Amino acid sequence: MEFSIKIEGPEKRQCGCVVVGIYQSGKLSPIAKTLDQAVKHAISGAISRGDMQGKLGTTLLLQKLPGALAERVLLVGCGKEDEVNEKNYLLAVTAAIKHLNGTGATDATLYLTELDVAKQSLAWKIRQATIAIQDTIYKFDHLKSKPEDNPQVLRKVAYALPDRNELATAESALAEGVAIAEGMALAKSLGNLPGNICTPTYLANEAKKLAKTHQLAIEVLEKNAMEKLGMNTLLSVSRGSREPPKFIIVRYQGGAKKANPIVLVGKGITFDSGGISLKPGAEMDEMKYDMSGAASVLGALKAVALLKLPLNLIVVIPASENLPDGAASKPGDIVTSMSGQTVEILNTDAEGRLVLCDALTYVERFNPECVIDVATLTGACVIALGHVTSGLLANHEGLAKELLDAGQASCDRAWQLPLWDDYQEQLKSNFADMANIGGRAAGSITAACFLARFTKKYRWAHLDIAGTAWRSGKEKGSTGRPVPLLTQFLIGRANQAPKVIVKSKVAAKLKKK
Repeated sequence: MEFSIKIEGPEKRQCGCVVVGIYQSGKLSPIAKTLDQAVKHAISGAISRGDMQGKLGTTLLLQKLPGALAERVLLVGCGKEDEVNEKNYLLAVTAAIKHLNGTGATDATLYLTELDVAKQSLAWKIRQATIAIQDTIYKFDHLKSKPEDNPQVLRKVAYALPDRNELATAESALAEGVAIAEGMALAKSLGNLPGNICTPTYLANEAKKLAKTHQLAIEVLEKNAMEKLGMNTLLSVSRGSREPPKFIIVRYQGGAKKANPIVLVGKGITFDSGGISLKPGAEMDEMKYDMSGAASVLGALKAVALLKLPLNLIVVIPASENLPDGAASKPGDIVTSMSGQTVEILNTDAEGRLVLCDALTYVERFNPECVIDVATLTGACVIALGHVTSGLLANHEGLAKELLDAGQASCDRAWQLPLWDDYQEQLKSNFADMANIGGRAAGSITAACFLARFTKKYRWAHLDIAGTAWRSGKEKGSTGRPVPLLTQFLIGRANQAPKVIVKSKVAAKLKKK
C-alpha cells in the first residue's frame, strides 16, 4: 500500500474515492457537510431515504455525484458522535478499507482524521489508521497451491489535511505508522510459518537478510559456542531436536557510539511439543507461534531501522525446537545455567524460561540501558488476561510505566502483574538452586520470578504475550503484537536522546502535495 498526505477539500479531490464519516442518526461530520453542499445534498438525500443511518461500521457507496471530482464517495458509519473512541475510530477505518477492496477503486482519500477521537491528536489518528489499514489488507496465502482469488485492488491511500501547518506532524506520524505496520507484517509472516519451514536456522537466515538490508551487524552463535559459554539451560531444550539451536545477536547503531544500548530478547522456540512433558495433541499445531517473541523483536528492529531512530538497539534471540527424543531432557534433570545457578527441570514444557535465562545472563556484557524480554511464556497469562492485553512484570517501576504508557498510546496494551519476593518461595527445590516451575498458582508471576533471578544487574521488564501474539479459531494466525508497543517505547526513548538529523527511508517515499 502506498500512503500520502494531501491538502484538499473532498469536493476538489480527484481520485477513485473519497471517504467521509456519518454519525449515528444520520448526522453529517463537518467534512461530510461541506461535501454534501458541493454535491447538491446528494449525501443528506441518501440518508433521508434511509439508505444510511451512521451505525458504527456500516458503509454506503455513492457514485458519480454531480459537483464531486472523485469517482465515488464512501460514507462510513461512525456511531454516536460523543462515543467515537479509539476502538470505534479504528473500526470505522477498517470498515472503509474492507468495502473499498470490493470496489474498482485503486486509490482513496480518507477524511476520517477530522473526527474527534477521545481527544487523540492528528498524529495518533494517522499513525493508527495506517497500522489498521495494513493489518486489514495483510494476507498469508503464498503457501497455498492456488492463492485465494481476491486480488488487492486498492493500492493508494491518502490522508486529507485541512491545514498545511500540520503537514510536518502528519508526515512524521505517517512514517511511524508505515514502519510499525511493516514490522508487524514481518512478525506475522514469521509467526504464521509452519515449524518445518521456520526452524532455528531459518530464523537466523531471516535475521541475516534483515541485517543485510539495513546494514546492521549480526552474529549467530552455534552449538559449540554456546557450550563454551556454559548455556546449558538453553542447550537442555534443544537436546531432543535434530535441528541445531541458534543464538542470534543483531546490533543497530543509531545513537552515540558510547551510549548504552537497549536490549530486546525474544523467545525463539520455533516449535514447542512440550518435550518429554508432551502437550495434548489438540491445537498443538499452533505451537509454531512459540517463536512470536523472536518475531516481534525482529519486527520492532525493522521499524527502528526504517525510522533511523537515534538510539542503540541490540536484539538477541535464543532459538531452538522443543521435541521429545531419547536424548531429550527429562523431568528431574538438573542443569547449570550460564550464570552458574543450577535448575531442576520439573516440567520440560516450561522451556521458554530455560532458553531465556541464559540469554538474559549473556546480555550483561552489553552494559544495557535496559533489557526487555518478549515471550509466549505461559498459558496462565492467557487465563489471567485473555487475549486483550499482554502481561508485564519488571524490576524497575519507571521502565514498567514507560511500557504501559507506550502500550496505551499504540493500542497495544499491557497490564502489570506483581513481582514480589513472596512468590519466589514457590521456586524452591530440594536438589538445585531453583525449580523451573512453581506450581499452578500464579504461573505467569512465578515464571517471571524465575527470570528475575538472572536480571539483577540491570533494569529489566518481561512481556508475556501468550494471549496477544496469536488468535485462534476462524481468524487463526499471528497478530504482530507487541511490535506496536515495542516500537512506540523505542520512539519515546529516541525522543529523549540528543537530537540527531536523520532522514527516514519511509518518509523519503511519501508523496505530499
